[in-house]
Amino acid sequence: MIRVIVADDEQLVRAGIKLVLSSAPDIEVVAEAADGRAAVTAVVAHVVDVVLLDIRMPGLDGLDALAEIRRLSPRTRVVMLTTFGESGNIERALDAGAVGFLLKDRAAEELISAVRAIAAGEAFLSPSVTKWVIGRSGGASAGSRASEAQRRVAALSDREREVLELLAQGLSNADIAGRLFTSEATVKSYMTKVLGKLECANRVQAAILAHEAGLG
Repeated sequence: MIRVIVADDEQLVRAGIKLVLSSAPDIEVVAEAADGRAAVTAVVAHVVDVVLLDIRMPGLDGLDALAEIRRLSPRTRVVMLTTFGESGNIERALDAGAVGFLLKDRAAEELISAVRAIAAGEAFLSPSVTKWVIGRSGGASAGSRASEAQRRVAALSDREREVLELLAQGLSNADIAGRLFTSEATVKSYMTKVLGKLECANRVQAAILAHEAGLG
């Protein structure tokens, strides 16, 4: 079972998310939280795979709670779930180690798919968030980001670069393995090396860096 915590300050939203996720036979919502501090406490109290974390909550907000969860439970994978898709929140969340960013207007099926993908070690971004990530290269500091990204990518072997390019296209480990005619275990091994060489905490950060370097 994929064990999940849902954190949102609106009770009806929590109930709706729980109802959607509970309809999947392989997902269990083990706790709910109405604010960021309660979310951190729940993560410490329960062994969970995924936390769905709202951004705007009273007291400790979702972005600060994300930092605490990453510090206290590094293996727990955090997805930001919000109605607020402005770039500042996206950038802070992804830079802090969130592995997914979902807007609340997405379909129920997408929420279930996202939880499954993230629990399996993948990343998941809503389409509008993906558009922002790709379009980020057009900012004022695009040149310096591109130069730094290209410098880090240059440290990769040819095979590692291939893996990064496919990751930047949004492919899962299984899909990458199929493209490269190798095993999923081998792809995971390459992915670990890629993240280490690029100094990225997760696949989302690696994908952003790849786009900034002109890959994908």
